[in-house]
Amino acid sequence: MTYLHKDASGHTIDLEVGKAVCIGRNYMDHINELGNAVPTSPLLFIKPKSAFCDFAEPFPIPQQQGECHNELEVALLLKTRLTKASADEVLSAIWGVGLGLDLTLRDLQQSLKEKGQPWERAKAFDYSCPVSHFVPIEQFTDLQDLHFSLDINGVRRQTGHTALMLTSICEMLAFMSHAFTLLPGDVVMTGTPKGVGPLQVGDNIDASLESYMTISTSVVKE
Repeated sequence: MTYLHKDASGHTIDLEVGKAVCIGRNYMDHINELGNAVPTSPLLFIKPKSAFCDFAEPFPIPQQQGECHNELEVALLLKTRLTKASADEVLSAIWGVGLGLDLTLRDLQQSLKEKGQPWERAKAFDYSCPVSHFVPIEQFTDLQDLHFSLDINGVRRQTGHTALMLTSICEMLAFMSHAFTLLPGDVVMTGTPKGVGPLQVGDNIDASLESYMTISTSVVKE
């Protein structure tokens, strides 16, 4: 399945698909539910282009690798290059806002953590980043006051409010841009609240970002 950035009308956005830059442990309730330590600075990791797929289409999860968990996040599509930017400079680099899933092979991640190894095998596998369409940034008045939610088979699993982020969106983008250059077409995943849990083949998923979007999809075999 070939992924392309799209707008709410289904039109392709004229930005080359890049990488996903993600922040971990950005909501205290999620840190607490997994018993993780609070990071002293933003915890970053990257998913490659091959991780993207269309959130609105049925997506596969790996088999025989332990539990694959949902992590719903607000996603940002960048339209301009950011390198060593300040927090005051980053908003103008955002094309739009959407939703994404940071799919995580939790058992594998835990094994890697125990060995002191990187997480990529648990986070960056093919189709590990289903992403919605994007709503233009001009339609939002405050990115730090967005509510989002995830239902699995009609049961609410996650609710989030961007006001509860440990690192705000502007601070996050600035920090990322000092670690590595962010390019047009990159997607920034802003962290997940509590409520992560295993997905099963056949699960029906509904995700919403206030009145801006609702995504209905399902989980299929790899």
